[in-house]
Amino acid sequence: MFIYETTRIFIMMALAFVSAIFLTPFVSRFLVKFDLRKKNIRDESSAPVFFKFHQHKNQTPTMGGIIIWGTVLILALGFFILQKLIDGFANYFNFVNRAETYLPLAAMALAAFLGLLDDVLGILKIGPKGGGLKVRHKLILYALIAALGAGWFYFRLNWNVLYIPFIGNVFLGWWYIPFFMFVLIATAFSANETDGLDGLAGGVLLFSFAALTIVAFVLHRYDLAVMGGTILGALLAFLWFNVYPARFFMGDTGSMSLGVTLGTMVMLTNTALFLPFFGFVLVLESASVIIQVISKKVFKKKVFLSTPIHHHFEGLGWPETQVTMRFWILNAIIGSIGLVLFFLARVI
Repeated sequence: MFIYETTRIFIMMALAFVSAIFLTPFVSRFLVKFDLRKKNIRDESSAPVFFKFHQHKNQTPTMGGIIIWGTVLILALGFFILQKLIDGFANYFNFVNRAETYLPLAAMALAAFLGLLDDVLGILKIGPKGGGLKVRHKLILYALIAALGAGWFYFRLNWNVLYIPFIGNVFLGWWYIPFFMFVLIATAFSANETDGLDGLAGGVLLFSFAALTIVAFVLHRYDLAVMGGTILGALLAFLWFNVYPARFFMGDTGSMSLGVTLGTMVMLTNTALFLPFFGFVLVLESASVIIQVISKKVFKKKVFLSTPIHHHFEGLGWPETQVTMRFWILNAIIGSIGLVLFFLARVI
């Protein structure tokens, strides 16, 4: 079983990588042909550090995240249909499973659609300051997705427990619903905050999904692990073109969908309290924004030169590629510590 399932994961990872590489030229030409560029780069008065280092990027196409979720959903749907028609080898590759992957796949598709809508509105300069949906509207829409997921867990699966490392499961009752929603909303918006430098969000999320794929495998949620491997393959292909200088940006359609999917996988594996380790940089990015906003409101002064925090380090003189790679390393190291704690918690 170990060799069988491990082989499935690596084959699907490789297949997703090749499929995404094949899909990229078509998506790239589409984005360029229709001039799908986010032209509303923040101005110098509102974000001087950001403007200084990124004003030239208003010519870079956005919505490249289509490559990631498009690859995952196409492969999932393709092998699901083939398995119904011919079975055999298709059953080996099919990872669509009611108990394990229905919810994360559905969450990915819904979040991708909403992110795509927001990206298009931003490109068309529809919305406040030409920036697409207002934050509160986005919050409401993603809260609805989170509520659907929470309701599925609580009412359909009768799931209302939270695993506390080294202690065990704690029953939350109906409090499980707001907790579930908080995790999904937090991961979605944190992933979105992290998507600010070439290759940053893609690399950080790569290590986060790698950790969760390992967790799913250890917990014998093999179809979820195969889905994680598929996401990893698609992310690697995306990063091939997204590292500095990026051919295109991930966009909300990529960052929000991956964030929601990450949160859903965390809840499916009941490892929410390990998420600050698996997605350490995501937490760091959001925390910097929250601290900055509170400090400006209460004390009328900034803590950071600019937020999210990756722009603060740019302001200190770190080259963009240096910030990106150091954040990758940081997420990999802290994520590894999270995996160590996860394994220790299982044996102690």
